Amino acid sequence: MEVGRHLQTVHLKDERSLFTLVENRSSFTLENCELNVFETYQQAENVNLMFGDLVLTSMLRGKKVMHLFNKEGFDYLPGESVIVPPNEIMKIDFPEARSDNPTQCIALAISSDQILSTINLLNERFPKVESKDRWHVDESIFHLINNQELADIINRLIRISIKEHAKEKDVLAGLALRELLVRLMQTQARQLFESNYARLASSHRFAHVIQYIKENIREKINLEGLHEKASMSRANFFRKFKEEFGYSPADYILRERIKLAKEYLHNPMVQVTEVCFMAGFQSLSYFIRIFKKETGLTPKGYQQRFV
Repeated sequence: MEVGRHLQTVHLKDERSLFTLVENRSSFTLENCELNVFETYQQAENVNLMFGDLVLTSMLRGKKVMHLFNKEGFDYLPGESVIVPPNEIMKIDFPEARSDNPTQCIALAISSDQILSTINLLNERFPKVESKDRWHVDESIFHLINNQELADIINRLIRISIKEHAKEKDVLAGLALRELLVRLMQTQARQLFESNYARLASSHRFAHVIQYIKENIREKINLEGLHEKASMSRANFFRKFKEEFGYSPADYILRERIKLAKEYLHNPMVQVTEVCFMAGFQSLSYFIRIFKKETGLTPKGYQQRFV
């Protein structure tokens, strides 16, 4: 699984103020949500947790093993988030937690009214490109990798919940919750199409476009011609693509090329210049500049991590 964007950590509690060393809970209640910060300072197994509302959880520090839907557990790490439906029991293990290596996780419980009003607004004003599709939180796509947009809005909600003291705090949180839900559904849509574009290509125009991009990512792609492959007008194609996925087609192609370049760079024997052109970039200087902007490392610096 790729590494997601880490969230800003929350200041740890003074150990003398803890009620428990396992899932010590601090809560911040707003009108349409409740932010909970959990900290664990010792190894533990089979710790149960449940909420009455849909919850977005995000790891800040350390490692958990999460068990959901009576399935095998999975490692849960910083850079990742998990959606948990109402009244679903989370069974959690803490295999590495200790006083000098605590786990820290947030759980943002969101009211059903807030979710429903946001979804209704999206379906009314920004309908999906395929008439049979509707905006919704897909509980089957529950383990998410944080992209920059999702990480930014979660960080904002944490700051509003913990640090904001203005009278309009609930208004700010309500606006941020709407954006969070949009980013969340866009992230789910991308993960769905990443896993199923070949199967969906014959019945969904965006899946067909994504398949074309992936099959031709090493070549020069005519961005202006993509709308024709979707049988849409140019303006409608670019607008609806960004609405559904959160990225423009150009940004999507760029991210696909960066992802492919990372795969090539895992081989310490391949030259950066080769990687540039094998990943579909036309300019070495542009490749180096954009790779560093997206990853924080030059291609060579990234490659040296695997030597």
